[in-house]
Amino acid sequence: MTSPEQHGRSDGPERASITFEDLGLGPELLRALAEVGYSNPTPIQAQAIPVVLMGRDVLGCAQTGTGKTASFTLPMIEILAAGRAKARMPRSLILAPTRELAAQAAENFDNYGKYHRLTKALIIGGESMSDQTAALDRGVDVLIATPGRLLDMFERGRVLLNDVKVLVIDEADRMLDMGFIPDVERIVGLLPKIRQTLFFSATLGPEIRRLADAFLINPKEITVSPGHSTATTVTQSLAVVEEIDKRETLRRLIRLENVKNAFIFCNRKRDVDILYRSLRKHGFDVCQLHGDMAQSARGETLDGFKRGDVKLMVCSDVAARGIDVSAVSHVFNFDVPIHAEDYIHRIGRTGRAGMEGRAFTIAVPEDGKAVVAIEKLIGAPITRITIEGVPPLDLDMSARKGRGGRSKLPPAKPERPVRPERPERPARPVREEPVVRPPVVVTMAEEMPTPVAGPVNPRLDPRGRFRDRDDRNNRRRRGRIDELGIGEMLHPDDVIGFGDHVPDFILIQIPLPTRTSVRDDEEEDEIEAESESDFETDVEAEAEVVEVVTAPEPPPAPARRSRRERTPKAAPAPVAEAQPEVLAEAVPTDLPPESRA
Repeated sequence: MTSPEQHGRSDGPERASITFEDLGLGPELLRALAEVGYSNPTPIQAQAIPVVLMGRDVLGCAQTGTGKTASFTLPMIEILAAGRAKARMPRSLILAPTRELAAQAAENFDNYGKYHRLTKALIIGGESMSDQTAALDRGVDVLIATPGRLLDMFERGRVLLNDVKVLVIDEADRMLDMGFIPDVERIVGLLPKIRQTLFFSATLGPEIRRLADAFLINPKEITVSPGHSTATTVTQSLAVVEEIDKRETLRRLIRLENVKNAFIFCNRKRDVDILYRSLRKHGFDVCQLHGDMAQSARGETLDGFKRGDVKLMVCSDVAARGIDVSAVSHVFNFDVPIHAEDYIHRIGRTGRAGMEGRAFTIAVPEDGKAVVAIEKLIGAPITRITIEGVPPLDLDMSARKGRGGRSKLPPAKPERPVRPERPERPARPVREEPVVRPPVVVTMAEEMPTPVAGPVNPRLDPRGRFRDRDDRNNRRRRGRIDELGIGEMLHPDDVIGFGDHVPDFILIQIPLPTRTSVRDDEEEDEIEAESESDFETDVEAEAEVVEVVTAPEPPPAPARRSRRERTPKAAPAPVAEAQPEVLAEAVPTDLPPESRA
């Protein structure tokens, strides 16, 4: 923020009579303000600071560059001067849509709170999470964060929000455009119900008012200027050229104007990089800034531009909100902004604190509707200019423009030439009927090929038949020899046999059993009888061993022997059965049958 006195701004007797001392600020804050050169507050500061010190909710609306950040940082420092922070439990919370806005709020606390023992933590993406966690563990009075990183910290259990006394939502309309409102609603749901809420926005649309009604309790609405007005110190111009002439138009404007430093805005991050390389190739002192850059690179680029190390900065709408760079002389809109409100924030980077500024917008004929929306929003037409060497064009009100700055309507396709009539093709010759040949019959008398022994084919199934992948197209025809040399019978009854020869295993002679003599049958009967008697004797012997003896200390049972070692008691064979056997052995075999009996 730059003091009005440094730029010779005349605010009238009413403004000059109001000082920061009249707003109820303490001596420490007044001393810090005097060191940075501030003595008179801006309209939004003069109206908001006393209300915030009273503890009421505030709904503030003011155009960019009017000092909204100081209107809530100064009274917050005065309120938080008494008290002590706890570990992981901040006493106040400031939500900003971008990292640059959050860093600017932190810088204001450093400048204005140098004589207060207040601690702060900056929780934004692209920075070391361990350092941010360590700062929260020590306890902070002011927590400045972007919604995404704050929710990440909360889900990890690194921060508790049940002790927040003051909540500030800065640039609420920008959060709405960037899609952060669901995250903001979730964060507000984690805060205590009894708190003070400060809601600041550059515009107050229906959606912004709905959010304000949900977050605020009986707020004091402060509007110091129309929400859709531009600074009177900015001269606005518009050049309409072809798409291919936009870069040449920008280069001619930079050379013709006395540019001290300037912002060049593009709608897409991809166009930022392309335009940056183009300007650098033509010898301009230029840098780039967009959301895909690392936070460290973004901070270094912005600091170098503030110091004056670089003359031109090609950027996206990241730099269109709240970035305070003093004495910016020019703003160039390389693309017409998609939302009309963004035009106000872009050209608000110049003409700050009463200084003169110039804003140029380069449009194509398809931007007609977007330009009309901007002129309707600001309530005044934009002056058309002509650049020497670039043919001017008129706006087309019927075309639609896409987000990237290109027309959504496809180019008109040229009419196709009429094709010449094709010459008639000569008549095709009559196709001759194919000659029908008699089928070839393979007889079984022909010599069959002998299969050659080789490695086993994995495509053979267990039955030995060749298995084809496509049985429908490769079926075997009847009467032909297959791959293994096995033929098929050619009989009308479809009987399949072994062939014309009997297999060898059928001709093998098998000897038939012969009848034994009577004597051999008798010997077999005797052997069977002996085996049955031996089996009965063994069963009796085993039954005797199993009997239980009721003696006080029975002797150990003898080890069981095998059947071969045991000598079973054989029952005496009857004499009538043994004598014929002995007699039959004693009788000579050469006697006649009568003598044998």
